[in-house]
Amino acid sequence: MNEAIPVVTLWRPVGPEELKLIEISEMRAFPPRLPEQPIFYPVLSEAYAVQIARDWNVPASGAGFVTRFDVLKSFLDSYRVEHAGSKAHLEYWIPAEDLDDLNKAIVGKIEVTAAFGNGITG
Repeated sequence: MNEAIPVVTLWRPVGPEELKLIEISEMRAFPPRLPEQPIFYPVLSEAYAVQIARDWNVPASGAGFVTRFDVLKSFLDSYRVEHAGSKAHLEYWIPAEDLDDLNKAIVGKIEVTAAFGNGITG
């Protein structure tokens, strides 16, 4: 009997430049963090990712996108779920130096589930 490998579904709000880099990876990896970005913040709910993409990414870069991806639970087991403000704002804080390992732990492809800005709606 072959049991499914446990995964956790996460979301990541991104701007247009980050999405282009994800597309270059054939939707299989997030790009390296910039020097001023020491942490990668995937979130635990689509609603939280939508809020960030719509309210932060659109004003900052003209567009915001919500991505969804599955990560091996065994990878995430060594990280805590953090509260970023309210109890509805849950995220993992993955150090930039661990991003390659997170990318290797992604099961399947990164999907875009919503887009906002520049005439784009949900």
